[in-house]
Amino acid sequence: MPRVASLYLPQLAIERLRRVERPAKPPEALPVQPGPRFPAPIDDDPGACSVPRGGGWRPGARWARDGAISAKPSQGDIDALPAHQRPTMREMGRRSEHAEHPFKAMPPDEGAPGSARVQASPPTWAMLWGRPTILVMRTGQRDIVTAACPIALDQGLRPGMAAAHARALVADLEVRDAEPEKDRALLDRFALHAVGHWTPTASVAGMDGLWLDLSGATHLFGGEQRFCRRLLGFLRRLGFTATIAIAGTPGAAHALARYRGDAVTILPIGAETEALAELPLAALRLEPGALVAAARFGLERIADLYPMPRGPLARRLGMKTVERLDQARGVVGEPIVPVVPFEAPRVERRLLEPIGTAEAIAQVITDLVGDMVDVLQARGLGIRAAVLSCDVVNGGVQRIGIGTAKATRDAGHLTRMLVMRIERIDPGLGIEAMALAAPRVEDLHPVSLAAVLGDADRAPDIAPLVDQLGGRVGSGAMFRLTSVESDVPERAIQRVKPLSETTGWPAWKRPVRLLSRPEALSNVVALLPDHPPRRFTWRGKPYRVVAGDGPERIHGEWWRRPGELWAVRDYFRVEAEGGERFWLFRRGDGVETSTGDLSWYVHGMFG
Repeated sequence: MPRVASLYLPQLAIERLRRVERPAKPPEALPVQPGPRFPAPIDDDPGACSVPRGGGWRPGARWARDGAISAKPSQGDIDALPAHQRPTMREMGRRSEHAEHPFKAMPPDEGAPGSARVQASPPTWAMLWGRPTILVMRTGQRDIVTAACPIALDQGLRPGMAAAHARALVADLEVRDAEPEKDRALLDRFALHAVGHWTPTASVAGMDGLWLDLSGATHLFGGEQRFCRRLLGFLRRLGFTATIAIAGTPGAAHALARYRGDAVTILPIGAETEALAELPLAALRLEPGALVAAARFGLERIADLYPMPRGPLARRLGMKTVERLDQARGVVGEPIVPVVPFEAPRVERRLLEPIGTAEAIAQVITDLVGDMVDVLQARGLGIRAAVLSCDVVNGGVQRIGIGTAKATRDAGHLTRMLVMRIERIDPGLGIEAMALAAPRVEDLHPVSLAAVLGDADRAPDIAPLVDQLGGRVGSGAMFRLTSVESDVPERAIQRVKPLSETTGWPAWKRPVRLLSRPEALSNVVALLPDHPPRRFTWRGKPYRVVAGDGPERIHGEWWRRPGELWAVRDYFRVEAEGGERFWLFRRGDGVETSTGDLSWYVHGMFG
């Protein structure tokens, strides 16, 4: 069941202006008169005291000094002291203050005589703005009020009235110019933030709110109630007043958020008709002409439209009224056009006649790449992946894709990569349209020529070569090797991407080809403990060693697992009679049995 939330920001324009002109320091607090609710402040500096403050005990508390009196004084001893030296009841662990009566008289209201007239609530609009504020916009020959702060609304000013009328009603009125473009930009930012943090589908609803498709998303926030509280708290911290309603249709959520009067409204599934019955007709987003006609016929609430036949209702109030009513009740669907966080670059060419030859397709690809480069350069982007789509006459679509090792907008390079894949396109009866899209792009900023010209030893850019080789053998078949901090040979090297930065190689000689796992040798003849083998058999073939060098001792990495605590490998470089050169090792040092079982393995080949 779909669940749609409507977020209503009634004071968006005014509060955006308040955020822009927010003072650097908070407003000064109003002077507070002492009274029953706000007693006079306590004087922390009563002046000079006759008792020295050197850290000693005051005379009235001598009985509490540790070690001065062996036992706690009795009540008779305390009564014998002068009145000014007796300890207080609080010092003796008792309280003598009387408890306040639970039904004592409450302080008078602000309107009652003798009240302190103190504002204990947070800063109000009067404290933040000082006087009523409205926003006006030029419409024809008149200035029309587009927004009013709560103070102005309390004084009778409403959006839609003439600015001259507003000035006549309120003398001390501050008038500002409306900025609908900035308000719309702020709503767009809210919608993009919603797509990234709340729900994948969000849309701007008019000039004062958002639509959020919450179907299957509220459980991530602990339910609809918690989601609404978190959303309103987020907006409150930004300084915006908002209400939110969740219903099964966008129309019902829109109406409840604006005309229900509650900060949070969560409508059960299927209760749209009953919930909308008591709302005014304006909640259906009707045209002004339809509202005037409805008032002429005495129609005020949405419930007045339920018993009316559809034909007469459409003739009197318009077909749009029937559509809005059905959309709000869920009879007719109302799509939400989502905001797109990023619009992928795309260019297209429609051909006058279908083409089918490789030369013609290559020419269109060249033109498309030129158009795409212009779009990318204007937006400061580079292609990482591109898709070429070809619309065939018989209704099919042929697609080929390319990927680049790094962001680029080199027209020649992109054209070569696409032309290499022309053989994968089946033109059929002919291609009538071709489009090139870049679903994956990255920022591509200019490079200073001084840095390039001043570095004569700079390595050439191999990205074009990697792209062309990847087009033939596949991007997954190419890699580079880099060293890793490890003494064990199979852990000291790992694969990285072709354009990744590699670290330095160890100073020890290592084979060109290293087996993924060492392979055991058989029939090994060797003189222990420090000599290479004389002969061995590997993969069923015997070898006779004519030269050898070693050993190179490598200990296990004891911090990885207990089995490597005493492990030892002795590596040898040997050359067989046929010229093959191997990298062999023996488990164990040849003396202590705990270091290894003296078995032999081949780990790599030289040359």
